[in-house]
Amino acid sequence: MTATASAAPREFVALRDVDPTILHDIRYTTSHNFVGTPIRGYVQPLCLLTKPAAKALRAAQRKVLRMGYTLKVYDCFRPQRAVDHFVEWARDLGDQKMKTEFYPRVDKTRLFADGYIAEKSGHSRGSTLDVTLVRLPPRWQRPYFPGEPLKNCYAPVRFPDNTVDMATGYDCFDTLSHTDDPRVTGAAREHRQLLKTVLAEAGFGNLPEEWWHFTLNDEPFPDTYFDFPVSRRSLR
Repeated sequence: MTATASAAPREFVALRDVDPTILHDIRYTTSHNFVGTPIRGYVQPLCLLTKPAAKALRAAQRKVLRMGYTLKVYDCFRPQRAVDHFVEWARDLGDQKMKTEFYPRVDKTRLFADGYIAEKSGHSRGSTLDVTLVRLPPRWQRPYFPGEPLKNCYAPVRFPDNTVDMATGYDCFDTLSHTDDPRVTGAAREHRQLLKTVLAEAGFGNLPEEWWHFTLNDEPFPDTYFDFPVSRRSLR
């Protein structure tokens, strides 16, 4: 079921109100994503989640802080209109301006068949998030400049994100992004397994094809896809 409304259910909160120590790098409010433009429905660079998901993420953050890391979220609640934007982009085979970074080895005609783009996303249910680890103290991360030369997302030197090495960048459409891909070794494998373990202990399950993607196991809206804007004004 898709629920279209201008306001979120009362079960939704801003992550910053639950744990202000978790870093935010909400890519879909910017042009630094696989589409190359800000995504429809992202009004503010916020992480909105259901209360149970936000509290569970706070528990995970407390653990990683003791280990010398912090969590950083790339995306949380994603309105259905944003998913629709992805679908429209995927069907426009002439628009490949971000291919070099985000899907260098995937033909755009394969995005649906290979599962990189779909008409529904767990993010729209409010308890799914994209997250990574940053070593403390966080290094400064420069902004992305639209039109700058792109570097592929699995190259040894990628966009200078301040995260720990995960072997690929965020939203890398490549099999190397599979969490347990055997080609990923050393520190990158350790970081992936640390993230997966800590999030599992907090009650999240990982999507095996994306090391960054986690969903609360006991999500409160397992069958509802919401479509309110990512904005403070959406919260009641």
